[in-house]
Amino acid sequence: MIRNTFRLASRRDWDRLKRDVKPIYAAPNEAAARAALDDLTDSWGARYPAIIRLWTNAWAEFIPFLDYDVEIRKILCSTNAIESLNARYRRAVKARGHFPTEQAAMKCLYLVTRSLDPTGKGQARWTMRWKPALNAFATTFADRWPAAETY
Repeated sequence: MIRNTFRLASRRDWDRLKRDVKPIYAAPNEAAARAALDDLTDSWGARYPAIIRLWTNAWAEFIPFLDYDVEIRKILCSTNAIESLNARYRRAVKARGHFPTEQAAMKCLYLVTRSLDPTGKGQARWTMRWKPALNAFATTFADRWPAAETY
């Protein structure tokens, strides 16, 4: 949504538009997000009606995003970390070709994930990027995250 918003706007308006769009996706609940969308409509609706239509048409799909914790939202908004991890997974799978069992494939992906923090000591880079999000994921999805019960 954010990326598409800026595709529909002139580059000279990006800084001001960024300040007006952020309250929508950073809102604590749906009512606050709706109020921020109304403000966006008031200030940008005449100049960029396509942006307002974009947000309005996708509103039903956007609302569940607001139910997540702030840490999870950061991971979802900025896909850089996810894309980086997926690239590492693709590289590892491509290098090995095929796997004899599903367990072998899962082990390979596990080892790739562990290589992000090879010492296991939670270095600053690893901690800053993933530890808050991992804690939020473990809390939010405890029923689907078996390791969360052992921590």
